[in-house]
Amino acid sequence: MKAWVLHGADDIRYEEIERPQPADCEVLVRVQAAGICGSDVPRIYKTGAHVHPLIPGHEFSGIVEKTGTSTNPEWEGKRVGVFPLIPCRECIPCRKRQYELCRNYSYLGSRRNGGFAEYVLVPEWNLIELPANVSFTEAAMLEPMAVAVHAMRRVRISHGEWAVVYGLGTIGMSLVMFLMEAGVHNIMAVGNKGFQLQIACRLGLDGQRCCDSRGQDAVQWVREHTDGTGADIVFECVGRNETIAQAVRMAAPSGYVCLVGNPYSDMMLDKDIYWKILRDQLVITGTWNSSFMHHPDDDWHYVLDRFSRKRVSPENLVTHRLPVERLRQGLHIMRDKTEDYIKIMAIGTGRPEAEEAHCTGVYIQGDQ
Repeated sequence: MKAWVLHGADDIRYEEIERPQPADCEVLVRVQAAGICGSDVPRIYKTGAHVHPLIPGHEFSGIVEKTGTSTNPEWEGKRVGVFPLIPCRECIPCRKRQYELCRNYSYLGSRRNGGFAEYVLVPEWNLIELPANVSFTEAAMLEPMAVAVHAMRRVRISHGEWAVVYGLGTIGMSLVMFLMEAGVHNIMAVGNKGFQLQIACRLGLDGQRCCDSRGQDAVQWVREHTDGTGADIVFECVGRNETIAQAVRMAAPSGYVCLVGNPYSDMMLDKDIYWKILRDQLVITGTWNSSFMHHPDDDWHYVLDRFSRKRVSPENLVTHRLPVERLRQGLHIMRDKTEDYIKIMAIGTGRPEAEEAHCTGVYIQGDQ
């Protein structure tokens, strides 16, 4: 099979390798769509992965091609999404079914081979069957959108409260979509790219509630929109010192700041920011990954339910679709910021024609 193999930092090659065979409790998935995550870019070009050689890619969907000896044979031929975290099932969080907090996990695409390939081995436990009306492109968005839902559900927003989403990449934009779907009316979005703000408006957010932080004081803007009080909840989806400080300043007394963005560097709190947390009795909470428990109430089933009922349209965030052999082009767009993008999707070979009817994004470049 063909696969993008990472041999070390800044050394990824599209090459022919042996097709793997499923062991007990595994299946072989033929990949149909795979999204590039922001975390893939530094992993591929700067830091490398936990092991080499490695096939990256943890946001993907496909068709079960073959099952292992102890795997339910009924999976064969099923259309599936894939939860990429493989829990140990033995640590204390795992015993509580908090698998996203596993202390000894493995992970498809960073610790073992992932979805930037024609085929990938997946534990049976990590599969989620797709309804007929959910496309492979949509299913490849399950992972990042479940991360957004996990953050949203960490703070339990009431409909009358003000929520700010600071940072409008894939996760931030997904938060906007799911907050709107959940009936939260008082949503404000802060971004630093006109393209992202345009997309937020196309998704239904009032343009008067979109702040371009390049030309506006975002903290002052939030206060002006909340009668000087600040927001009840701020989702910080950037991961920089300055944006975290601004998120704290935006929060109302007794408000919440949910830290969502992966850190770009060490995080330092200035004294006045620390005082603000103390004196306003703010709640600072982190969020990590998403819940997957084979239960209708977990984050993945929550997202899949909204997809299947067409309450949320993930394809609206897919700005680029490229054949998998041109995945390097997508990586370079993200690394070098040469084009506006939100989600860049690699489309697998031999994709059923019926799926293409679902693939209508708001801004498409490359092969469709």
